[in-house]
Amino acid sequence: MRRIFSGALLLCFLVGAQAQEKPVQLAEGAGRETVETFCSVCHSLDYMQINAWFLDHQGWQNEVTKMIKVFGAPISADDARVIVDYLAQHYGSGGRASQE
Repeated sequence: MRRIFSGALLLCFLVGAQAQEKPVQLAEGAGRETVETFCSVCHSLDYMQINAWFLDHQGWQNEVTKMIKVFGAPISADDARVIVDYLAQHYGSGGRASQE
């Protein structure tokens, strides 16, 4: 009985916590739709904001390359350039969005 109660309590907590989450809004700019389309397939878009503090252009290039080569993200070279440029401009270390 205690397990059922504990499980139900945990479920209520998780549902309540999830209901309070706000959707991540990326910064306006060229490439945002491409980032939303490809990146959100595998992970939350808050990944960009979390990593914005320390990734510069080369760092974002390395991350996108890793997503393609290691995790198999189906991103073309052209789309990868758009994604990296967007992330470096808006979420690169010291960028505007990283300070919000």
